[in-house]
Amino acid sequence: MPFVRITIVRETLADDPSGKKAAVSSKVAAAIAEVTGLPEREVSIVFDEVDARNWYLGSTDVEALRFRS
Repeated sequence: MPFVRITIVRETLADDPSGKKAAVSSKVAAAIAEVTGLPEREVSIVFDEVDARNWYLGSTDVEALRFRS
């Protein structure tokens, strides 16, 4: 049984967390099922949400990077 862990910046999902997670997990499960031949129901997917201020690219957090943009 494949297991996929997706770590994502929480604010990316803010306007529709359930809907966006459902869309991403559907596409990920479908891709794995297509390649492996396993049924989608056997693909486990977990979302880890991280605040933008706790996710860094180099020495700058994503929150600051987004604020600059």
